[in-house]
Amino acid sequence: MREARHVLFFDGVCGFCDCLVRFLLDHDRERRFRFAPLQEETARRELARFCRDAGDLDTVYVLADAHRAGELLFWRSRAILFVLGELGWPWSAARVLGCLPTALLDAAYDAFARVRYRVFGRMDRCRVPTAAERGRFIEK
Repeated sequence: MREARHVLFFDGVCGFCDCLVRFLLDHDRERRFRFAPLQEETARRELARFCRDAGDLDTVYVLADAHRAGELLFWRSRAILFVLGELGWPWSAARVLGCLPTALLDAAYDAFARVRYRVFGRMDRCRVPTAAERGRFIEK
């Protein structure tokens, strides 16, 4: 089993983001990802290193190879494609979408982000990980 190398920063009160985190907890069998809500200090500190604002709750971020040589920050559609690519087959098939222009992919991402609270709901506060999940979350 690999050590978690990547960090997913997500809107901790978004119902869809919660579904995404639960999906990754179930499908990331090699435990490549750890998680941090955008509302927490870790997100603010880490994203500031890349001149990004954790207050932009419409954006999901992935810090790939966190704190290693060659670390990269992905956001919006490129973050989602990176996540799916790391999961293996069949999810990694989504990498084929990477040939599309980022502007087009991000337009689709933004359209979804605008309606996600209406479709998936909004929680009153960030999710609290279970005891079994706690090691996968930064802070909490």
